Amino acid sequence: MRYTVVLEPQEEGGFTVQCVEIPGAISQGETREEALANIKEAIELVLEVQWEEVRRQASTVRHEISKIDVADVA
Repeated sequence: MRYTVVLEPQEEGGFTVQCVEIPGAISQGETREEALANIKEAIELVLEVQWEEVRRQASTVRHEISKIDVADVA
């Protein structure tokens, strides 16, 4: 999957970076490359936590989890 991230140089050096599509996926790094590697890890962790929350909710209530394909509308 691909996500949009915003890199912001900091006055004191380094970068902060956040994912546009995933609130809470925020990180930083001393270099652009380090910041991008760190946000990738942050995105993975946030998605893992979200998935575990879905699984926990599904186990307490009768839900079915499924995946669907949606065609591009454009």
